[in-house]
Parts: sequence; structure tokens; C-alpha cells
Amino acid sequence: MTDSSTPLPKLVRDLMKVGVVTCSPDTSLKQLADLILEHNVEDVVVLDEGNAIGVVGQTELVAAFSLPNYQSQTVYDIMREELCQVPPEIPITTAVQIMQDQNARTIFMMHNSNGIEYPAASISYSHIMRLISADHKSDLNDLGIYAERKSPVEVFIERRETARKRRLS
Repeated sequence: MTDSSTPLPKLVRDLMKVGVVTCSPDTSLKQLADLILEHNVEDVVVLDEGNAIGVVGQTELVAAFSLPNYQSQTVYDIMREELCQVPPEIPITTAVQIMQDQNARTIFMMHNSNGIEYPAASISYSHIMRLISADHKSDLNDLGIYAERKSPVEVFIERRETARKRRLS
């Protein structure tokens, strides 16, 4: 039962997850699987020179697994070029309808900086499921524009340590 004094999110910006998992077009499918599992996401945005050029996820990865040349494929070979995008100020119900219309399990909120357009946040089916299941707004504290986040320095240190571990293994 929902607590009526603290309404559940109604706009995309109140449910979106800031920060998007990305990879390069030459990422191997094994590395893609590792990213998806490590970050527990449905889709990963493909960036080339900082620009979003496509999206690839669980659906494409599982479909590619049955191909005879699976081992030699890269993300570029299986990605979808269209990125389902919405502004953060629209109602979540509208965003869900767009997801349904475009057959997309994840939608992205884009940011444009100095002519480079890249994904800044996302909403996936998992977020919608959490919203449906939420009893209280506090069940979604890690989502939305006001969610608590790590500082940029903390994120940098984590990424640096992850890269070091990958190089060493």
C-alpha cells in the first residue's frame, strides 16, 4: 500500500537512474556480457568518440550467441543504431508508452555538451517494475534526479581500480 503523504514518482526525472553504462563499438561480446552482469543492466550504450551511436543489450547478445561466427563478433556487429530517447520532464506513463511503441526495454535521457551528445540517465523495465512494486517513495531512494550519488572523485577512483584489475587479469 502506498503512503499517500509521499507520492510515488510521476515524471521521468523522478525515476531515472543518472549515469549510463557504455562501451566502444569494438567491445567483444564476452566483455559486453561482463558489463551487463556487473552493472545489472538491460542495455549498454555504444559510444564512438564520445557520441552515442547505438545501443546493445541482453536481447541482441542472446540472439548473437546462436550465430556461427559468434566468437568473432563485436558490439558494433549486433548493436541497434536507434537510441530510444525521451526528455526527463514527461510523465512516466508516457515514457512507458514510448518504450512499448519502439519495442525498447530501456529509454535514455540525453545530454549535449560542445556538440557531443551522450546518454546521461535511463529508465528500464526494471525501474518500472520497482515503481509498480514500491510501497513507499523511500523504496526508490536510489533513483531520480535527487538520489544520493557518489562524488565524481569516488566514481573516478572506482573506474580506475576496475581498469587496473582488468589489466592485471
